[in-house]
Amino acid sequence: MARIIEFGQGCDIPAARRRPTAAEARGLAYDAEVKAAVDHLYPKVKEFVTPMEWPAIAPFVHAINMLKKQRGAVILAHNYMTPDVFALVGDFRGDSLQLAREAARTDAKIIVQAGVHFMAETSKILSPDKVVLIPDLRAGCSLAASVTGADVRLIRSKYPGLPIVTYVNTTADVKAECDITCTSSNAVQVVEHVAKKWGVDRVILIPDEFLAKNVAANTHIEIIAWKGRCEVHEKFSGEDVRQIRDAHPGVIVLAHPECPPDVLEEADFAGSTSALAHYVKENGPKKVVLLTECSMSDNVAAENPGVEFVKPCNLCPHMKRISLENIYDALLDMKHVVEIPEDIRVRAKAAIDAMLALPKPTSFPKFRIGDPAVPVEVI
Repeated sequence: MARIIEFGQGCDIPAARRRPTAAEARGLAYDAEVKAAVDHLYPKVKEFVTPMEWPAIAPFVHAINMLKKQRGAVILAHNYMTPDVFALVGDFRGDSLQLAREAARTDAKIIVQAGVHFMAETSKILSPDKVVLIPDLRAGCSLAASVTGADVRLIRSKYPGLPIVTYVNTTADVKAECDITCTSSNAVQVVEHVAKKWGVDRVILIPDEFLAKNVAANTHIEIIAWKGRCEVHEKFSGEDVRQIRDAHPGVIVLAHPECPPDVLEEADFAGSTSALAHYVKENGPKKVVLLTECSMSDNVAAENPGVEFVKPCNLCPHMKRISLENIYDALLDMKHVVEIPEDIRVRAKAAIDAMLALPKPTSFPKFRIGDPAVPVEVI
Protein backbone atom coordinates (compact mmCIF):
# COMPACT_ATOMS: atom_id res chain seq x y z
CA MET A 1 0.00 0.00 0.00
CA ALA A 2 1.30 3.45 -0.91
CA ARG A 3 2.03 5.79 1.99
CA ILE A 4 1.76 9.57 2.07
CA ILE A 5 4.75 11.03 3.89
CA GLU A 6 4.36 14.51 5.31
CA PHE A 7 7.46 16.57 5.83
CA GLY A 8 7.51 18.93 8.76
CA GLN A 9 9.67 21.98 9.27
CA GLY A 10 12.37 19.93 10.90
CA CYS A 11 12.76 17.57 7.95
CA ASP A 12 15.79 18.24 5.80
CA ILE A 13 14.85 17.65 2.14
CA PRO A 14 17.88 17.47 -0.17
CA ALA A 15 17.72 19.81 -3.16
CA ALA A 16 16.88 18.21 -6.45
CA ARG A 17 19.95 17.40 -8.48
CA ARG A 18 20.06 17.26 -12.24
CA ARG A 19 22.49 17.77 -15.05
CA PRO A 20 22.32 21.08 -16.91
CA THR A 21 20.42 21.05 -20.18
CA ALA A 22 22.34 21.42 -23.45
CA ALA A 23 21.23 25.06 -23.53
CA GLU A 24 22.36 25.73 -19.95
CA ALA A 25 25.73 24.10 -20.70
CA ARG A 26 26.19 26.78 -23.36
CA GLY A 27 25.13 29.61 -21.07
CA LEU A 28 21.66 29.91 -22.56
CA ALA A 29 18.78 30.32 -20.11
CA TYR A 30 15.02 30.19 -20.37
CA ASP A 31 14.60 33.68 -18.99
CA ALA A 32 12.09 36.49 -19.44
CA GLU A 33 13.75 37.71 -22.64
CA VAL A 34 13.57 34.26 -24.23
CA LYS A 35 9.98 33.75 -23.12
CA ALA A 36 8.92 37.07 -24.62
CA ALA A 37 10.75 36.36 -27.86
CA VAL A 38 9.75 32.77 -28.66
CA ASP A 39 6.97 31.45 -26.43
CA HIS A 40 4.43 32.47 -29.09
CA LEU A 41 6.07 29.89 -31.39
CA TYR A 42 5.31 26.96 -29.12
CA PRO A 43 1.88 26.19 -30.66
CA LYS A 44 3.67 25.28 -33.91
CA VAL A 45 5.30 22.29 -32.22
CA LYS A 46 2.98 21.55 -29.31
CA GLU A 47 2.03 18.16 -30.80
CA PHE A 48 5.68 17.10 -30.82
CA VAL A 49 7.32 19.01 -27.94
CA THR A 50 5.92 18.67 -24.44
CA PRO A 51 5.58 21.71 -22.14
CA MET A 52 8.25 20.12 -19.96
CA GLU A 53 10.69 20.02 -22.90
CA TRP A 54 10.03 23.55 -24.11
CA PRO A 55 12.29 25.36 -21.56
CA ALA A 56 15.22 23.30 -22.84
CA ILE A 57 14.43 24.08 -26.49
CA ALA A 58 13.31 27.71 -26.40
CA PRO A 59 16.75 29.18 -25.52
CA PHE A 60 18.25 27.56 -28.64
CA VAL A 61 15.44 28.86 -30.83
CA HIS A 62 15.98 32.40 -29.54
CA ALA A 63 19.77 32.24 -29.76
CA ILE A 64 19.75 30.80 -33.30
CA ASN A 65 17.31 33.38 -34.57
CA MET A 66 19.43 36.14 -33.02
CA LEU A 67 22.63 34.74 -34.55
CA LYS A 68 21.00 34.57 -37.98
CA LYS A 69 20.32 38.29 -37.85
CA GLN A 70 23.80 39.12 -36.59
CA ARG A 71 25.55 37.04 -39.23
CA GLY A 72 23.23 37.60 -42.16
CA ALA A 73 22.46 33.90 -42.35
CA VAL A 74 19.58 31.72 -43.47
CA ILE A 75 18.76 28.16 -42.51
CA LEU A 76 17.59 25.69 -45.12
CA ALA A 77 15.35 23.15 -43.39
CA HIS A 78 14.70 19.95 -45.31
CA ASN A 79 11.34 18.19 -45.05
CA TYR A 80 12.98 15.43 -43.01
CA MET A 81 14.11 17.72 -40.21
CA THR A 82 12.46 17.34 -36.81
CA PRO A 83 9.61 19.83 -36.20
CA ASP A 84 11.64 22.03 -33.84
CA VAL A 85 14.23 22.70 -36.57
CA PHE A 86 11.75 22.72 -39.44
CA ALA A 87 9.13 25.02 -37.94
CA LEU A 88 11.06 27.19 -35.50
CA VAL A 89 14.38 28.14 -37.12
CA GLY A 90 14.08 27.19 -40.80
CA ASP A 91 13.90 30.17 -43.16
CA PHE A 92 13.24 28.04 -46.22
CA ARG A 93 11.56 24.64 -46.05
CA GLY A 94 11.23 21.97 -48.68
CA ASP A 95 13.15 19.39 -50.70
CA SER A 96 16.89 19.61 -51.33
CA LEU A 97 16.94 21.31 -54.72
CA GLN A 98 14.14 23.70 -53.82
CA LEU A 99 16.17 24.78 -50.79
CA ALA A 100 19.36 25.32 -52.79
CA ARG A 101 17.52 27.40 -55.37
CA GLU A 102 15.95 29.55 -52.66
CA ALA A 103 19.34 30.07 -51.04
CA ALA A 104 20.84 31.21 -54.34
CA ARG A 105 18.12 33.88 -54.62
CA THR A 106 18.68 35.36 -51.17
CA ASP A 107 21.06 38.13 -50.17
CA ALA A 108 22.22 36.07 -47.20
CA LYS A 109 25.98 35.73 -46.83
CA ILE A 110 25.80 32.49 -44.88
CA ILE A 111 23.77 29.34 -45.52
CA VAL A 112 23.26 26.74 -42.83
CA GLN A 113 22.13 23.44 -44.33
CA ALA A 114 19.71 21.66 -42.01
CA GLY A 115 19.96 18.50 -44.05
CA VAL A 116 22.67 16.10 -45.21
CA HIS A 117 26.04 16.74 -46.81
CA PHE A 118 25.15 16.39 -50.48
CA MET A 119 22.49 19.07 -49.95
CA ALA A 120 25.09 21.43 -48.53
CA GLU A 121 27.27 20.72 -51.56
CA THR A 122 24.38 21.53 -53.90
CA SER A 123 23.89 24.83 -52.09
CA LYS A 124 27.59 25.60 -52.52
CA ILE A 125 27.46 24.64 -56.22
CA LEU A 126 24.69 27.18 -56.81
CA SER A 127 26.02 29.79 -54.37
CA PRO A 128 29.82 29.75 -54.68
CA ASP A 129 30.26 33.20 -53.13
CA LYS A 130 28.36 32.31 -49.98
CA VAL A 131 29.63 30.48 -46.91
CA VAL A 132 27.82 27.16 -46.55
CA LEU A 133 27.84 25.41 -43.18
CA ILE A 134 26.82 21.85 -42.35
CA PRO A 135 26.13 21.47 -38.60
CA ASP A 136 27.44 17.88 -38.45
CA LEU A 137 29.98 16.43 -40.87
CA ARG A 138 28.63 12.94 -40.18
CA ALA A 139 25.27 13.81 -41.76
CA GLY A 140 25.78 11.68 -44.85
CA CYS A 141 23.43 9.66 -47.06
CA SER A 142 23.39 5.96 -47.93
CA LEU A 143 22.22 6.77 -51.44
CA ALA A 144 24.85 9.42 -52.12
CA ALA A 145 27.53 7.12 -50.68
CA SER A 146 26.57 4.31 -53.07
CA VAL A 147 28.29 5.84 -56.10
CA THR A 148 31.41 7.90 -56.82
CA GLY A 149 32.72 9.98 -59.67
CA ALA A 150 35.09 7.13 -60.54
CA ASP A 151 32.09 4.79 -60.78
CA VAL A 152 30.44 7.15 -63.25
CA ARG A 153 33.55 7.21 -65.44
CA LEU A 154 33.50 3.41 -65.54
CA ILE A 155 29.79 3.43 -66.41
CA ARG A 156 30.44 5.84 -69.28
CA SER A 157 33.21 3.62 -70.64
CA LYS A 158 30.90 0.60 -70.50
CA TYR A 159 27.96 2.39 -72.15
CA PRO A 160 29.50 4.89 -74.60
CA GLY A 161 27.04 7.18 -76.30
CA LEU A 162 24.34 6.95 -73.64
CA PRO A 163 23.38 9.98 -71.52
CA ILE A 164 23.88 9.68 -67.76
CA VAL A 165 21.25 11.25 -65.54
CA THR A 166 22.00 11.61 -61.85
CA TYR A 167 19.52 12.12 -59.08
CA VAL A 168 20.29 15.28 -57.08
CA ASN A 169 20.90 13.00 -54.07
CA THR A 170 24.54 12.58 -55.07
CA THR A 171 27.87 14.20 -54.27
CA ALA A 172 29.37 17.04 -56.27
CA ASP A 173 31.98 14.77 -57.87
CA VAL A 174 29.23 12.49 -59.19
CA LYS A 175 27.22 15.40 -60.57
CA ALA A 176 30.39 16.65 -62.25
CA GLU A 177 30.70 13.40 -64.22
CA CYS A 178 27.07 13.28 -65.37
CA ASP A 179 25.20 15.00 -68.17
CA ILE A 180 22.19 16.27 -66.27
CA THR A 181 20.59 16.00 -62.84
CA CYS A 182 17.01 15.21 -61.93
CA THR A 183 14.73 15.25 -58.92
CA SER A 184 12.08 12.73 -57.98
CA SER A 185 9.55 15.22 -59.35
CA ASN A 186 11.03 15.62 -62.81
CA ALA A 187 12.93 12.34 -63.33
CA VAL A 188 10.57 11.13 -66.07
CA GLN A 189 10.71 14.50 -67.82
CA VAL A 190 14.52 14.60 -67.69
CA VAL A 191 14.92 11.03 -68.95
CA GLU A 192 12.63 11.64 -71.91
CA HIS A 193 14.33 14.98 -72.65
CA VAL A 194 17.86 13.56 -72.84
CA ALA A 195 16.72 10.52 -74.83
CA LYS A 196 15.22 12.81 -77.47
CA LYS A 197 18.18 15.22 -77.40
CA TRP A 198 20.73 12.41 -77.78
CA GLY A 199 18.62 10.40 -80.22
CA VAL A 200 18.66 7.26 -78.08
CA ASP A 201 16.10 4.91 -76.58
CA ARG A 202 18.15 3.99 -73.51
CA VAL A 203 19.18 6.25 -70.63
CA ILE A 204 21.32 5.59 -67.57
CA LEU A 205 19.69 6.83 -64.35
CA ILE A 206 21.75 6.70 -61.15
CA PRO A 207 22.07 6.02 -58.27
CA ASP A 208 18.65 5.04 -56.85
CA GLU A 209 17.66 1.61 -58.15
CA PHE A 210 14.03 1.94 -57.09
CA LEU A 211 13.56 5.45 -58.46
CA ALA A 212 14.98 4.19 -61.75
CA LYS A 213 12.60 1.21 -61.80
CA ASN A 214 9.64 3.43 -60.98
CA VAL A 215 10.65 5.86 -63.72
CA ALA A 216 10.91 2.92 -66.15
CA ALA A 217 7.28 2.06 -65.40
CA ASN A 218 6.29 5.61 -66.38
CA THR A 219 8.11 6.02 -69.70
CA HIS A 220 8.76 4.22 -72.97
CA ILE A 221 12.51 4.88 -72.57
CA GLU A 222 14.60 1.90 -71.47
CA ILE A 223 16.33 2.60 -68.16
CA ILE A 224 19.70 1.32 -66.99
CA ALA A 225 19.98 1.58 -63.20
CA TRP A 226 22.62 1.54 -60.49
CA LYS A 227 22.19 -0.54 -57.34
CA GLY A 228 21.97 2.34 -54.88
CA ARG A 229 19.20 2.60 -52.33
CA CYS A 230 17.91 4.96 -49.66
CA GLU A 231 18.11 3.10 -46.36
CA VAL A 232 14.83 4.69 -45.24
CA HIS A 233 12.66 3.99 -48.28
CA GLU A 234 14.02 0.55 -49.14
CA LYS A 235 12.58 -0.77 -45.85
CA PHE A 236 8.99 -0.35 -47.02
CA SER A 237 7.30 -3.19 -48.88
CA GLY A 238 4.03 -4.00 -50.58
CA GLU A 239 3.23 -6.30 -47.67
CA ASP A 240 3.65 -3.34 -45.31
CA VAL A 241 1.00 -1.46 -47.29
CA ARG A 242 -1.41 -4.38 -47.08
CA GLN A 243 -0.90 -4.68 -43.34
CA ILE A 244 -1.43 -0.93 -42.88
CA ARG A 245 -4.69 -1.12 -44.81
CA ASP A 246 -5.85 -4.07 -42.69
CA ALA A 247 -5.03 -2.22 -39.47
CA HIS A 248 -6.40 1.15 -40.61
CA PRO A 249 -9.41 0.71 -42.92
CA GLY A 250 -9.93 3.63 -45.26
CA VAL A 251 -6.37 4.96 -44.95
CA ILE A 252 -4.93 6.72 -48.02
CA VAL A 253 -1.41 5.49 -48.78
CA LEU A 254 1.09 7.98 -50.23
CA ALA A 255 4.51 6.71 -51.28
CA HIS A 256 7.81 8.27 -52.27
CA PRO A 257 9.27 6.92 -55.56
CA GLU A 258 12.45 5.85 -53.76
CA CYS A 259 10.30 3.02 -52.35
CA PRO A 260 10.42 -0.41 -54.04
CA PRO A 261 8.07 -0.85 -57.03
CA ASP A 262 5.81 -3.26 -55.13
CA VAL A 263 5.00 -0.38 -52.75
CA LEU A 264 3.80 1.76 -55.66
CA GLU A 265 1.73 -1.18 -56.87
CA GLU A 266 -0.20 -1.02 -53.59
CA ALA A 267 -0.25 2.76 -52.99
CA ASP A 268 -2.96 5.32 -53.75
CA PHE A 269 -0.53 8.04 -54.84
CA ALA A 270 3.21 8.35 -55.42
CA GLY A 271 5.34 11.44 -55.83
CA SER A 272 8.13 13.60 -54.45
CA THR A 273 8.11 14.96 -50.90
CA SER A 274 6.60 18.21 -52.20
CA ALA A 275 3.96 16.27 -54.13
CA LEU A 276 3.06 14.23 -51.05
CA ALA A 277 2.63 17.38 -48.94
CA HIS A 278 0.58 19.01 -51.70
CA TYR A 279 -1.69 15.96 -51.99
CA VAL A 280 -2.55 16.11 -48.29
CA LYS A 281 -3.18 19.85 -48.38
CA GLU A 282 -5.34 19.75 -51.50
CA ASN A 283 -7.30 16.56 -50.81
CA GLY A 284 -7.61 16.64 -47.02
CA PRO A 285 -7.93 12.87 -46.54
CA LYS A 286 -9.46 11.76 -43.25
CA LYS A 287 -6.66 9.30 -42.60
CA VAL A 288 -3.35 9.10 -44.43
CA VAL A 289 0.03 7.41 -44.26
CA LEU A 290 3.20 8.81 -45.86
CA LEU A 291 5.68 6.09 -46.76
CA THR A 292 8.78 8.19 -46.34
CA GLU A 293 10.92 9.54 -43.49
CA CYS A 294 9.18 9.98 -40.12
CA SER A 295 9.67 13.70 -39.65
CA MET A 296 8.07 14.40 -43.02
CA SER A 297 4.81 13.08 -41.57
CA ASP A 298 5.25 15.22 -38.46
CA ASN A 299 5.81 18.38 -40.48
CA VAL A 300 2.93 17.77 -42.88
CA ALA A 301 0.68 16.86 -39.94
CA ALA A 302 1.45 20.18 -38.25
CA GLU A 303 0.14 22.01 -41.31
CA ASN A 304 -2.95 19.80 -41.67
CA PRO A 305 -4.47 19.47 -38.18
CA GLY A 306 -7.72 17.97 -39.46
CA VAL A 307 -6.00 14.93 -40.99
CA GLU A 308 -5.22 11.79 -39.01
CA PHE A 309 -1.74 10.48 -39.77
CA VAL A 310 -0.71 6.85 -39.43
CA LYS A 311 3.04 6.87 -38.88
CA PRO A 312 5.10 3.78 -39.66
CA CYS A 313 8.39 5.15 -38.40
CA ASN A 314 11.48 4.80 -40.59
CA LEU A 315 13.98 7.38 -39.36
CA CYS A 316 16.94 8.64 -41.35
CA PRO A 317 19.88 8.44 -38.91
CA HIS A 318 21.83 10.96 -40.98
CA MET A 319 19.13 13.62 -41.02
CA LYS A 320 18.69 13.15 -37.29
CA ARG A 321 22.30 14.19 -36.71
CA ILE A 322 21.16 17.77 -37.33
CA SER A 323 19.78 19.40 -34.20
CA LEU A 324 19.15 22.80 -32.67
CA GLU A 325 22.31 22.30 -30.63
CA ASN A 326 24.69 21.82 -33.53
CA ILE A 327 22.95 24.44 -35.67
CA TYR A 328 23.64 26.90 -32.85
CA ASP A 329 27.26 25.72 -32.55
CA ALA A 330 27.80 25.97 -36.31
CA LEU A 331 26.51 29.54 -36.42
CA LEU A 332 28.33 30.59 -33.27
CA ASP A 333 31.73 29.21 -34.29
CA MET A 334 31.27 29.35 -38.10
CA LYS A 335 32.35 25.73 -38.34
CA HIS A 336 32.06 22.88 -40.81
CA VAL A 337 32.43 25.07 -43.89
CA VAL A 338 31.62 23.20 -47.10
CA GLU A 339 34.17 23.63 -49.90
CA ILE A 340 34.19 22.19 -53.42
CA PRO A 341 37.13 22.34 -55.87
CA GLU A 342 36.22 24.86 -58.53
CA ASP A 343 36.67 22.52 -61.51
CA ILE A 344 34.26 20.03 -59.92
CA ARG A 345 31.82 22.77 -58.92
CA VAL A 346 31.68 24.20 -62.45
CA ARG A 347 31.00 20.82 -64.06
CA ALA A 348 28.46 19.87 -61.38
CA LYS A 349 26.68 23.19 -61.90
CA ALA A 350 26.49 22.51 -65.63
CA ALA A 351 24.61 19.27 -64.90
CA ILE A 352 22.20 21.11 -62.58
CA ASP A 353 21.78 24.01 -65.01
CA ALA A 354 20.87 21.56 -67.77
CA MET A 355 17.97 20.39 -65.64
CA LEU A 356 16.95 23.89 -64.56
CA ALA A 357 16.74 24.93 -68.21
CA LEU A 358 13.84 22.53 -68.77
CA PRO A 359 10.28 23.83 -68.54
CA LYS A 360 9.00 23.76 -64.99
CA PRO A 361 5.99 21.45 -64.54
CA THR A 362 2.70 23.31 -64.21
CA SER A 363 1.48 20.79 -61.62
CA PHE A 364 3.05 18.34 -59.20
CA PRO A 365 4.05 15.28 -61.28
CA LYS A 366 2.90 11.93 -59.96
CA PHE A 367 3.95 8.37 -60.62
CA ARG A 368 1.50 5.80 -61.90
CA ILE A 369 0.40 3.43 -59.17
CA GLY A 370 -0.95 -0.09 -59.39
CA ASP A 371 1.30 -1.11 -62.30
CA PRO A 372 3.67 -4.09 -62.04
CA ALA A 373 7.42 -3.43 -62.23
CA VAL A 374 9.08 -3.47 -65.66
CA PRO A 375 12.41 -5.19 -66.35
CA VAL A 376 15.38 -2.89 -65.75
CA GLU A 377 19.07 -3.59 -66.25
CA VAL A 378 20.94 -2.92 -63.00
CA ILE A 379 24.65 -2.26 -63.20
